[in-house]
Amino acid sequence: MGNTDSKLNFRKAVIQLTTKTQPVEATDDAFWDQFWADSATSVQDVFALVPAAEIRAVREESPSNLATLCYKAVEKLVQGAESGCPSEKEKQMVLNCSRMLTRILPYIFEDQDWRGFFWSTIPGAGRAGMDDMEDEDEGARPLAESLLLALADLLFCPEFTVQSHKRGKPESVEDMQALDSCEYIWEAGVGFAQSPPLNYIHDLNRSELLRLLLTCFSEAMYLPPTAENSLLNPWVSFFCSAENRHALPLFTSLLNVVCAYDPVGYGIPYNHLLFSDYREQLVEQAMQILIVSLEHEGRPPSPARMEEQDSVGPNNLFVNYLSRIHREEDYDFVLKGLARLLTNPLTQTYLPNSTKKIQFHQELLVLFWKLCDFNKKFLFFVLKSSDVLDILVPILFYLNDARADQSRVGLMHIGVFILLLLSGERNFGVRLNKPYSLHVPMDIPVFTGTHADLLIVVFHKIITSGHQRLQPLYDCLLTIVVNVSPYLKSLSMVAANKLLHLLEAFSTNWFLFSAPQNHHLSFFLLEAFNNIIQYQFDGNCNLVYAIIRKRNVFHQLANLPSDPATIQKALQRKRKSPNAISRTSSQETVSMEGSRPAVPAEPGTLKASLVAIPDIDKLTEKSQVSEDGTMIAVPQAEYPQTPEHSAVAGTSDTESISGRDTEDVFYTEAEMARRRLSSSSSSVSHWNPKPDWVLSWKSKLPLQTIMRLLQVLVPQVEKICIDKGLTDESEILKFLQHGTLVGLLPVPHPILIRKYQANAGTAMWFRTYMWGVIYLRNVDPPIWYDTDVRLFEIQRM
Repeated sequence: MGNTDSKLNFRKAVIQLTTKTQPVEATDDAFWDQFWADSATSVQDVFALVPAAEIRAVREESPSNLATLCYKAVEKLVQGAESGCPSEKEKQMVLNCSRMLTRILPYIFEDQDWRGFFWSTIPGAGRAGMDDMEDEDEGARPLAESLLLALADLLFCPEFTVQSHKRGKPESVEDMQALDSCEYIWEAGVGFAQSPPLNYIHDLNRSELLRLLLTCFSEAMYLPPTAENSLLNPWVSFFCSAENRHALPLFTSLLNVVCAYDPVGYGIPYNHLLFSDYREQLVEQAMQILIVSLEHEGRPPSPARMEEQDSVGPNNLFVNYLSRIHREEDYDFVLKGLARLLTNPLTQTYLPNSTKKIQFHQELLVLFWKLCDFNKKFLFFVLKSSDVLDILVPILFYLNDARADQSRVGLMHIGVFILLLLSGERNFGVRLNKPYSLHVPMDIPVFTGTHADLLIVVFHKIITSGHQRLQPLYDCLLTIVVNVSPYLKSLSMVAANKLLHLLEAFSTNWFLFSAPQNHHLSFFLLEAFNNIIQYQFDGNCNLVYAIIRKRNVFHQLANLPSDPATIQKALQRKRKSPNAISRTSSQETVSMEGSRPAVPAEPGTLKASLVAIPDIDKLTEKSQVSEDGTMIAVPQAEYPQTPEHSAVAGTSDTESISGRDTEDVFYTEAEMARRRLSSSSSSVSHWNPKPDWVLSWKSKLPLQTIMRLLQVLVPQVEKICIDKGLTDESEILKFLQHGTLVGLLPVPHPILIRKYQANAGTAMWFRTYMWGVIYLRNVDPPIWYDTDVRLFEIQRM
């Protein structure tokens, strides 16, 4: 009964607030305490009892009351942080205030005129009671800073969010200001050895406070994705600065809680249905706080600032601490933890639904990305052993699973970005040669081979049976294949055939002529074949055999017609069949046992829009591998970019000719699709390929090595077949296996690696993706639902 009464009283207080036209004094405690003094309003209750329309009405009609409400709620949190919340009543009041602020903040952020409110020094409310304080405290803190510092203190509050170390009487209050929070880190792991006992009440309280912290950080959602808004988030900057004395223990607590989490627990089947896992909610909140806190320093700093930064590191202490993790055991703890969590949704058991499946793999991928991006030594550690394959396999699983689902296009991008980053390092290509023996059920052809085969088979599946909006990723997928190709010791027949099928599809006349950048895909594949032939010929008889069988594809490319009549004929054919890639002749085989086909999104699924990714030549920089294995940056090819030149001739093999080199323009994917001269039939009318454009890149097709291989081997293979009457593949493969082309091929070209490079475009992509995921994953309570978010659009499938 009491519970219903308290909800009723709370609702009455909300109605009073929305109907009062006169400002209520800040000193009127009897009125304001109604919002947090009662003990029975959960966060779900607060969301139900404080409707959006009423918050907006107060904001418009009695702004001083909304200001006072925020001010009073922050004041209560500050008092709680100072006292250490010794009584249950105070603990409850802190939770109620944090729920109220979580509910209100998004409506403050969505209104441009209110956005500065929390950063103003003098509370814009209840002036009467404040006059004396103003005189005393000239340098009063902005409300935002007081709120963030109170939250940081409360996250290390003994008997509220951490275990008390005092053995004395229960009423002895630890002095909050003297408390050394480094002794109260939430979980063992990086930089901390003791694992405190699990306490689900503490976990719940931490989750409530982290939810409010995440809401504070979410101001970023209300700014459109433009260059001016690519600056730092003031909430994150302050919270992660030296002003927050708990920055180090909090960063460590968040990272350790995530990496130590084991969703399967003791491995008892159906365990997750018997006990509620309070830790999972905390892990999700911790991960979301981490990924939005680890921000790049906005604009590139001046040389003077860079020198100063080299000595002290970035101003954002979370980034600073992350970049300084260096102990091998810490790297091992983090990598094993992330791999365990990423692999969790793949685990198969004989009992259906018997193990807990986590849902936060997208946040995990962003966290892994940020670890590699900010801590290069961690990246090298990941690649040092075959542990990197424990990250690769789940990524390939997610890519394959999401390929038909347009609501998961962001997941496809982050997975491909991570593989692009890894593929820039030689060790990744070397690790891929490890045999693939796991049997993760995937909707791909059955094969026997290495992790490289798995990667190629999955990429082929994405390109030939993914949805149309994945086309901008084809360049990235094939760049990854090119980057690893010099190190692949022996491709399986299945993978070799897949690569040849891709070249067959990408080198048809209509595909090559139908968009200005389509020929890049053939260049990438030819480069990959050349790398394997020149550097790994001995073990790759399957690929050599596949090239010989499909030799007509290479001859057709070498003799590609460039006369206007043929070009027009090819484009006419395209208008009749605008399908991106032929799905036939790919010798589809039976899929792996136990796998489910990739399916489109359910109707009604919500998705967040993304900004478009930059072109591949903006995403990567070319490096040449010298004989001792070191990399030398290759300067970008310089071409005269006169208008008539760029309209007629292409630039180098895979340089793009988009004129957006210097400007930071962020297009949504939908705009980009309209802008992109893609291979959709509607845009063909804009694109009019000319013979000299075709000749400009045809002359650069790297066909010499393959043509020489065909010239030498085809007559030999034909002779064996005639002499021995062979029709059996295995005999021909045996011959190719023992053959050699030493001295017959052109001089090996230097290995060229395209390494990922960060830029404003990808930084903004990550920001929109990350916040889009966080928006959609926080549904209970739906923190941002139905507010005027500007960073992305929420679309219903």
